[in-house]
Amino acid sequence: MKKRVYILLICLSVLGLNSCSDDLETAPITELSLEELLASDPNAVDGLISRLYASFALTGPSGPASSDIVSPDAGEGAFLRAIINLQDFTADAMKNRWGDDGLDQLTTTSNWDQNNKFFRLFYDRAYYTIPQCNNFLQVLDGADFPNEDNLRAETRFLRALAYYNLIDVFGKGVLATEENLGQSDPLPESSRQELFDFVESELLEIEPIISPTSDYGRANRFVVDMLLAKLYINAEVYTGNARWNDAATYVSKIISEGGYTLESNFIKLFSADNDTAGGVIFPLLAESLTSQSYGNTTYIVNGGLSADTMTLSDFGASAGWTGHRSSKGWYGLFGADESALQNSTDVRASLFWTEGHNYEMNDYKSWEDGYPSVKFRNTMSDGSGNPVEFSATDFPFYRLADVYLMYAELALRGATGANLQDALTYVNAVRSRSGASSISSGDLTLDFILDERARELNLEGHRRSDLIRFNKFTGSNYIWPWKGGAASGTSIPDTYRLFPIPATALQANPNLTQNTGF
Repeated sequence: MKKRVYILLICLSVLGLNSCSDDLETAPITELSLEELLASDPNAVDGLISRLYASFALTGPSGPASSDIVSPDAGEGAFLRAIINLQDFTADAMKNRWGDDGLDQLTTTSNWDQNNKFFRLFYDRAYYTIPQCNNFLQVLDGADFPNEDNLRAETRFLRALAYYNLIDVFGKGVLATEENLGQSDPLPESSRQELFDFVESELLEIEPIISPTSDYGRANRFVVDMLLAKLYINAEVYTGNARWNDAATYVSKIISEGGYTLESNFIKLFSADNDTAGGVIFPLLAESLTSQSYGNTTYIVNGGLSADTMTLSDFGASAGWTGHRSSKGWYGLFGADESALQNSTDVRASLFWTEGHNYEMNDYKSWEDGYPSVKFRNTMSDGSGNPVEFSATDFPFYRLADVYLMYAELALRGATGANLQDALTYVNAVRSRSGASSISSGDLTLDFILDERARELNLEGHRRSDLIRFNKFTGSNYIWPWKGGAASGTSIPDTYRLFPIPATALQANPNLTQNTGF
C-alpha cells in the first residue's frame, strides 16, 4: 500500500465553523458520546482525530468541491494553498499571473487591505481548526480508552500549529480553548505575546507525553520539537526577545534523537513516492483518489504547468493552470543568467522550466516572463506514472534539511549548544546531496544561510518568515522583482511584517483591533 491516508470514514457530524462571523461558535464534533462511538466502531477515535489532521490537508470532508469554511472556490480555502500564497507569493520566490480578487496584492506585496479574501480564508481556516480541536479535547475529557494521553497530545499539537500560524501571519487573535468553548460573549483580543506564551506552554507540556514514534502523517515528539524550534527561532520577531538557545536545544534534539537521515535523491522529496523518502519529519498527505483537493500539492504542481510550453504528462498532471512562475529572486541564486543556471551542477537549479520563458520578469502577468518551478511533480521519482487530475504527492511540511540549516543559523547567531564546525558539516551535507560544491568555514555567514534556505526550501512555505527574521522583507535592505508593485522592486513599510486582520473578523468581534498601518 502506497501510504496510510487518514480520512474520516466513520459516521459523525461536523457542523463546523463556516465563517469567522460565527465568532468561534461551532457545534460539537460528534453527536454521539465517545463511549457510543467506540461501541459501534472501535476505530472511531482514530477517525475523529484524522478529521483534525485533514483540516491541514484538505478543504472539506466530501471531496474537492467541499469546504469547511465559506469560500467561493473550495480549493482556495485550503491551509496549504494559503501557506504558499502568503509565504511564497508575497516574497521573492514565486509570482502568480491570475490577478483574481486580491491575488495581485500578494504577488506584488502591495496595497494590502482588510478585504482581501486570502487573508480572510487563512484566518477562517485557523479558527475552524481550533474549535474543532477544542471540541475533541472536551469529548476526550474523562474518557477511558487506550492511548488517550497521546491522542490528547496530538490534538493539542494541531491546535498549537494553527495558533502558531496566527502568531506568524496576523500577530494577534483570540484565545479559544476547551475552557471557554461555547461562551456566548465575544472573546477578548490576545496579543502576540499572549498567543506565543500559550503555544509555548502547550508544546512544552505535551513534548514529554507524546510518543517519539508515530504512523506516517501523524505528529510525534520530534514534530512537536520542530514546532518549538520554529517558535523559538522566530521569537525575537514575535516577542522582541531572542530565544536562540532554546531553539538550538530542540533542533539538536531532532538531530541527535530523531533518527532522521537526508534523502539522497532530492527530487524524490517532491515526487509521488515521497512517502518513502528519507528526512521527512511531518508531511501533509495527498492522494489522487481518496483525498482529492485543489488546495494541496495539486495547487503547486498544476499551478506551475502549462500545455503551451510543457508536456504535462511528464509531470504526472492532466491539466496545467498557467499560473505560477518563480522570479530571479529564487533562480538568480543559482546563476546570473539562463546559461549559468543550466550549467550548474546543483540539481536544485535544474528544477526550473526555462524553454519558452524569459529570465527577467518584466510583466508578472505574462506567462513567458519568469521560470516555472517543476520542483513538485506528480510522477514517481524515477519519472514513471500516469497523468491524473489530483496530486498524490505529499507536502513535506517539516524535513531534516530545514533542521540542518536552522542549526547552522543558530550557530552563527551564537546559540549555546550549536557549534560552527557541526554547522559547516550540516550545510555541506545539504549541498553535496544536491550536487552543489562544498563551502569552507569562511563562506558560512548569515547571508549565505538565508540564500541556502531559498535554494533548498523555497516553495515550501518558509520564505516570508525567513526574510522577516533576517530583516530583509520590509524596507530596502533587499529588493526583489515586483516588491512594492514595481517591476524592479521598491521599499515597503514595516507594517507589512504582518497582514491586516480581515474585515469579517473585526465585524464579528468588537474586541479585535486592526494591525497598525491598515
